[in-house]
Amino acid sequence: MKYTPISASLFTTNREKFIQKMEPNCLAVFNSNDIYPISADSTMPFQQHRDVFYLSGVDQEESILVLFPNAVNPAHSAVLFLKETSDLIAVWEGEKLTKETAFLTSGIKTVYWLQQFPSVFKQMMAEAKGIYLNTNEHLRANTEVETREDRFIKQVKQDYPAHQVHKSAPILHKIRSVKEAVELDLIQQACKITEAGVRRLLAFIKPGVWEYEIEAELAHEFLRNRSKGFAYTPIIASGKNACVLHYIENNQPCKDGDVILLDVGAEYANYASDLTRCIPVNGKFSPRQKAVYNAVLHVKKEATKLLVPGTIMAEYHKQVGLLMEEQLVNLGLITLNDIKTQNPDWPAYKKYFMHGTSHFLGLDTHDVGLWHEPIQANMVFTVEPGIYIPEEGLGIRLEDDVVVQANGEPFNLMGDIPIEAEEIQELMNA
Repeated sequence: MKYTPISASLFTTNREKFIQKMEPNCLAVFNSNDIYPISADSTMPFQQHRDVFYLSGVDQEESILVLFPNAVNPAHSAVLFLKETSDLIAVWEGEKLTKETAFLTSGIKTVYWLQQFPSVFKQMMAEAKGIYLNTNEHLRANTEVETREDRFIKQVKQDYPAHQVHKSAPILHKIRSVKEAVELDLIQQACKITEAGVRRLLAFIKPGVWEYEIEAELAHEFLRNRSKGFAYTPIIASGKNACVLHYIENNQPCKDGDVILLDVGAEYANYASDLTRCIPVNGKFSPRQKAVYNAVLHVKKEATKLLVPGTIMAEYHKQVGLLMEEQLVNLGLITLNDIKTQNPDWPAYKKYFMHGTSHFLGLDTHDVGLWHEPIQANMVFTVEPGIYIPEEGLGIRLEDDVVVQANGEPFNLMGDIPIEAEEIQELMNA
């Protein structure tokens, strides 16, 4: 890991929150992610399962966490199973967690080696009446690939058909969405690293640079600040490419007169940041570009004010749509008659602003959360309205990450990153 060690107290607190919502006499199991093969002996870089990290701080493959608050043996109330390290592994792969370092990382005293899992787990299941299984229930999840967790779930259902099965996902979606102070600090650090990348770019971008060169500048800045790199695949979209919402090719030159849409964010300690800025290639917005830019910025500022405790996200998105509707009329992109005759299921503004405005942010860029429940203080959301005009080769989206406050407007974790058109122009031409 590149990040500074995190206090084990965070993970102890997170486990306590999960345990409080468990049914009596049940245990819960969480498996780390696989290391995914590519071809030959190549693999994808390991990414820890976010729930395992959230509940234990363990950032290592082949790890299992079991929570059993009513275990007969108090030492089994929380147990880690880890890949046993050795001198050979240390030479070829680097040192793994020992039982002592696992305790310092997680606050969990009982640590077994992975080969002990079948026998210890069988003993624990003999005591339990039910088990919490950790299925992926994110609304946008693509579950085509079978995971280590999926294989475990199939085996448990085959071996223990008489046990009651419960879902971990609803509990995790609820507790992970409300951040602890330490988590907010980690997300803030990710945002500060992103800021360093943006400021680097403002001195770098000029006509003739390539989108991938911009990506390289960001990667350099992120890595030198203890990030693993991008929290998600970066979008560096110049000119008409900005009208493709998930453009990731990043292989075109940036031309004089075009605007570059940058949707990028650094990760830090597995926590994500998510930013979008739009930058004129030549250092100056045209009057039309600036008008569209300021319209999006106005919607972003007004939308942010709506993110207060008690807000229902479905209603929030409708209100943001009305804010955007007004700006599109002012820009001459839609008319009042378009609004009057619109399809309620696809309002007129959707022609130029077709995506949502906010999503949960945390250990995942599109973090887990309960969309049907009122939002609460210490939830973190993106705010990212946009206007896309393919016929003009112009796409503008602006995005910051904000923390919902108990009282007042949300706190902008990206408040120090330049966003006003004039400030961006000034910094580019300094």
